[in-house]
Amino acid sequence: MTVFQAIFLGILQGLGEFLPISSSAHLIIFPWFFGWKEHSLVFDVALHLGTLLAVLVYFWKDYFDIVVQGISKPKSEKGKLLWFIIVATIPGALFGYFFENVIENVFRKQYLLIAIVLAVFGFILYYVDSSAKNKVELSQMNVFHAALIGVSQAFALFPGISRSGITMTTGLLLGLKKEAAAKFSFLMSAPIILGAGAVSLLKNINHVAAEFSNFAIGFFTSAIVGFLAIHFLLSIVKKSGFKIFAYYRFFLAAVILAFYLSKVV
Repeated sequence: MTVFQAIFLGILQGLGEFLPISSSAHLIIFPWFFGWKEHSLVFDVALHLGTLLAVLVYFWKDYFDIVVQGISKPKSEKGKLLWFIIVATIPGALFGYFFENVIENVFRKQYLLIAIVLAVFGFILYYVDSSAKNKVELSQMNVFHAALIGVSQAFALFPGISRSGITMTTGLLLGLKKEAAAKFSFLMSAPIILGAGAVSLLKNINHVAAEFSNFAIGFFTSAIVGFLAIHFLLSIVKKSGFKIFAYYRFFLAAVILAFYLSKVV
């Protein structure tokens, strides 16, 4: 892997993890476009740990208050969020534990299917963004909201769906305001990224030293870009919602389809 490839993939991860465009789809599709070799599991760990750092740094004060009040004042506004995040994390963690390897092996190189999923969920995102009644503040969330958003997160294992996209869309369907849906999606991302990253790191810890330079480049690039992506999304949803990301998903799906057809014709 060249330095350029490591930086480029780090940018894709940083953007795709927090914008509703699917980081997994981008990390599969773009190396396919360019004819690059598949990146290693160690590098994949670096990318995910980088985005974990981004969300922890961006929301460090929120996380601090959530943990402290979740233990000392569990019925307070931020105290309840700790337990909502835990509830929302459980379905994705269980689904990932039992099905991640199967989904990875079956769907990873199904490029046409990825294009279809990108487009379909682009339509869903567009429709929900246009029609949902967004009245519920983050402080008005309940355990029912958290559980359903958590169940939706489990489906993000499929390339093209997007973890942030499906959790935000579910939040909108449940009536959350756009900023509330986005913020809860970001806050609940840390445990699932940490769990997946920690498991993968432990499995591949012996290979980190051999790939340390690429590991470091991917880690810091995805962290910096992820931090900026969070800020960008929180700013844009207040003005124009999520439609711009639906348009992008349609565009990328069309590009994948055209590229796929050029390969088989």
